[in-house]
Amino acid sequence: MHPNRRRALAPAAVLLAGALLASCSSDTPPDSPAGASQSGSSEQGDKPSKFFEQAEYDRQLALGKETPQGPADKPWEQMLEPKMTDTAQYKKKGSGGTHLCFSNAGVFNPWRQVGLKNMKAEVKLHKEIGDFTVLDAQGKDDKQISDIQELAGNKDCDALIVSPNTTATLTPAVKEACGKLPVIVFDRGVETDCAVTFVNPIGGYGYGAVAADFLVDKVKPKGKILALRISPGVDVLETRWSAAKLTFDESELDVVDAKFTDGDPAKTKSIVSDAISRHGSIDGVWMDSGATAVAAVEAFEDAGVDVPPITGEDQQDFLEAWKDKKLTAIAPTYPTFQWRTPVIAALRILDGKQVPKEWKLPQPTVTQENLDEYLQDSMPPLHYAMCGCQDMPGYPKDWKKK
Repeated sequence: MHPNRRRALAPAAVLLAGALLASCSSDTPPDSPAGASQSGSSEQGDKPSKFFEQAEYDRQLALGKETPQGPADKPWEQMLEPKMTDTAQYKKKGSGGTHLCFSNAGVFNPWRQVGLKNMKAEVKLHKEIGDFTVLDAQGKDDKQISDIQELAGNKDCDALIVSPNTTATLTPAVKEACGKLPVIVFDRGVETDCAVTFVNPIGGYGYGAVAADFLVDKVKPKGKILALRISPGVDVLETRWSAAKLTFDESELDVVDAKFTDGDPAKTKSIVSDAISRHGSIDGVWMDSGATAVAAVEAFEDAGVDVPPITGEDQQDFLEAWKDKKLTAIAPTYPTFQWRTPVIAALRILDGKQVPKEWKLPQPTVTQENLDEYLQDSMPPLHYAMCGCQDMPGYPKDWKKK
């Protein structure tokens, strides 16, 4: 480890988010430019990004070193530094079955598809849930606003779970709903703290730092790093990159390119091939999301050169390539097991039990040491290993369905 680095994040700390991926908001600040430079740095003064917040960066890195509270074998029930809030006012009256309602941003990518299967399986584990209503916003803000209003106005809904499509635009609808029934927000946030609890993992800074730390440890000084990003102006992806950039700036590694792939495997291959051609060699690959990690690996193979240390995520196809090709790799995650937690939180709230005001979940990392634990034979290429679903009803059959 480089002696000048100011900190190191524990490997167990910390995917999938983005305009084309799962978890992040596409809202951008008013002063955000319509486009972004291909370098992706967008520095303002000594800040690595206009999205960068030092206090939150410090908080997430600190959380990555904490031991979570809760069952060791159930990370979706664990909590990091929870500040509990009273829920006695929401305790359900009467003996009828519980009716949970869910406004979902959509199932427009594999991460969200796996997540929804997790949530539905969690519902099946609780006999007290009589009804579970899901409305799919199909990635449209206006539809989700209407969905939230419909569910919040439904007197049969005992609690409302919301995974917002975007942050700022959905805030008024969530605030309105909070005045009618208990609301649980998860995955993406909104600009109000009116929800009884907000469920989310450690965050983008934790993810980006883990991936960058790995490359600093595995790549020789002066090594050439290629950073592959999905798209500019997305908060979670920007925080991943800003955390990585701080790490690289403190190291002796040279980030020769930071390019946007748009989540397109063909474009990813082209970018990698061009980087190899222009720079002679690439010694490490950092990615803000691993959806196209296999395409990047294939580009090195097509060029007839060894695949350098690379970061990906917990998609089945990347984990298989990692093992089969004996890659030097790591996979930070944005765990899909978080989809189980809102159901658990809702039931605790309706039982009058305390829950964390912000329910921070751990973000486990797939490493060489635990790769075999997460690599799941016969699962689809786009299945997410960090689903926490292996012991749930219907596994693996239901998770193999499209």
